[in-house]
Amino acid sequence: MKILIQLGGLVHFGILIASALTPGVLEWRRHLAALPALLRQLFWVYGGFIVLVIISFGTISLAHPSELASGEPLARAMCGMIAIFWSARLVVQWCVFDATPFLTNAFLKVGYHTLTLAFIALALIYGCAAIHPLHLSCL
Repeated sequence: MKILIQLGGLVHFGILIASALTPGVLEWRRHLAALPALLRQLFWVYGGFIVLVIISFGTISLAHPSELASGEPLARAMCGMIAIFWSARLVVQWCVFDATPFLTNAFLKVGYHTLTLAFIALALIYGCAAIHPLHLSCL
């Protein structure tokens, strides 16, 4: 489980690479220009907070994998929260977002589906650590 959590930490930082590309690929500045200043600012602030959460998940996973895999109540709660975060992200992706108009080339399609697999992997890794921290059988 410790190795899976370390892998999860690395995956979080991989997701940040895609996050850094998103504003340019989706032309946020152009599309957000029509919004009032406060809404533009809120959008960027919310995005910044999400990035900070992902950095925190990755950093904690890489700095404390043994503790997260320990089965201690706080570790299980933290892993459960990370699993819920990524599970909710998947629900939003599948039930709310329609990225189809933006998947205009093979690079963007592969990136989108790779991110989906990363979200699934993170939900499974941390969900397993929350439910069965000392066993790999849940994967």
